Amino acid sequence: MFNKLKYFLFILAMFIILNIYPAMAEINNISDGNNKFAFDLYSNLTQGKEDKNAFFSPFSIVSAMGMTYEGAKGKTKEEMQKVFHFLVDDKARREGFLKLISEINKKDKKYELHTANALWVEKSYKILEDYLKTVEKYYYGKATNVGFIDPSEREQAVFLINSWVMGNTKGKIKDIIKPQAVSHDTRLILTNAIYFKGKWKLQFDKKLTKDEDFKVSTEKKLKVPMMRMAMKGFNDYPEFNYAETDELQAIELPYEGGELSMLILLPKGNLEGIEKTLTYERIEEIKRSLSLRPVDLYLPKFKFETEYSLKPVFSDMGMPTAFSNDADFSGMDGTKKLKIDKVIHKAFVEVNEEGTEAAAATAVIMVTKSAVEEVKKPVIFRADHPFIFIIQHNKTSAILFFGRVHEPKK
Repeated sequence: MFNKLKYFLFILAMFIILNIYPAMAEINNISDGNNKFAFDLYSNLTQGKEDKNAFFSPFSIVSAMGMTYEGAKGKTKEEMQKVFHFLVDDKARREGFLKLISEINKKDKKYELHTANALWVEKSYKILEDYLKTVEKYYYGKATNVGFIDPSEREQAVFLINSWVMGNTKGKIKDIIKPQAVSHDTRLILTNAIYFKGKWKLQFDKKLTKDEDFKVSTEKKLKVPMMRMAMKGFNDYPEFNYAETDELQAIELPYEGGELSMLILLPKGNLEGIEKTLTYERIEEIKRSLSLRPVDLYLPKFKFETEYSLKPVFSDMGMPTAFSNDADFSGMDGTKKLKIDKVIHKAFVEVNEEGTEAAAATAVIMVTKSAVEEVKKPVIFRADHPFIFIIQHNKTSAILFFGRVHEPKK
């Protein structure tokens, strides 16, 4: 009997080593690249815009650009690889995306989280079968033929794409494609959508929410609905993963199910002070230092939407070729006729006493080149001034959403 048990344990161990560990390694490679890109993009989007809220989904952008990357060649591919930190090895990259998307879309969760990809192809334009198969197999991106050239069909194509995005974001992302963004030169649009809704593991008591000051800057304050986490009993504060440095406080707020959480970075001085040194490596260091502490927690309710045109941003980050007449996307159609015309990203977030709802979508519009270019005393975590927040998938460490609250009411 003992020998049978040892044999069973050996087989189980081998299964884990041969199947689970490699799968997680592939996912982690994609997550690492996604997260590095997240911080690069955050730095670019917030530079010179200290008085603005920011919110985006690096995962949505990376997914849409990952499908686009599958058709890139030469210098175009090299530049995109560096900007998005894509794995060079095709098999490892594709398997990583496949497993990460499958993990995000798994069933039987205590929260809502799903993502979807799609391709929208001008019906008269020939896209290589191998490219379409790769995108469908590894990114779950199915192609739909639509009419972009014919003006009478173009409006219907835009409606179809926007309806798909709305359906996959529970109506939170509307009209990602404006009619004027599509022309007779449009040949292909690649889209991603992601939606999340989760309840806090420990919810805020609505009775404790009241209007309090939020210090936007040394000169400006505004009244916002400030939530407070209720005590479990007399002088008995709830515990959260918490860390503190000379510059900031960090807290992790888990959602029901424990698979996702929000990490909040609250500066002790101004937000720009910590943004200058904010990197993926530093966040990982902060996360490693988190430990359970009783916390007297205050957090403002907030809700806002953002929209970004990412073409100039990505060009500045190091991939101008993809948008130029020198672009090479011959892996898509067998020619060098295509280039990226626009990359549009929209996002939505709402944080309240119950939890968080967030959604985002990305559209990559491609045209032919003829087109135009531990202590008894609790620590106090009072988020009453601008802060950074990140919604992360804990199992894979993938950053799903990234934001900055400058003014909760904007």
